[in-house]
Amino acid sequence: MVQTRKARKNDVKSIIKLLIELGRPIPKKNETRHFSNVVNHYITDSDKSMFVALDDSKIIGMVSIIFLPRLNQNREEVWIPDLIITKKYQKHGIGTLLLKKCLDIAEKKNCYRIRLESGLSRKDTHKFYKNLKIKPFALSFEKRI
Repeated sequence: MVQTRKARKNDVKSIIKLLIELGRPIPKKNETRHFSNVVNHYITDSDKSMFVALDDSKIIGMVSIIFLPRLNQNREEVWIPDLIITKKYQKHGIGTLLLKKCLDIAEKKNCYRIRLESGLSRKDTHKFYKNLKIKPFALSFEKRI
């Protein structure tokens, strides 16, 4: 049975594997420590959190959240920068389980919304979000520097 829990320091290697599977760059040897520090910030900072989904003891998914104050709101929003389920476990309710965890936290903290981004090419993922009543509302722009 799949369970969720807060991420721990010893989860870093499994989280890196999930990010690589999603298509993120493989960290170079000198970047691994930095990535570990970032994960540790998600674990220890009060404005961030990270959860993993496990099948037995194997990490099969993760979600990270950041609580953001907004100038035009008196309540925070929850931003989800990462939601990743390993390919073999997709379409088995794991993403829904992790998003429900985020929704529960957002409701307990009285946040006004949950926001996330998804790559334009990820059409199946967009259907998944829409089925959960998460609607597209904006375009995202970037300039790499």
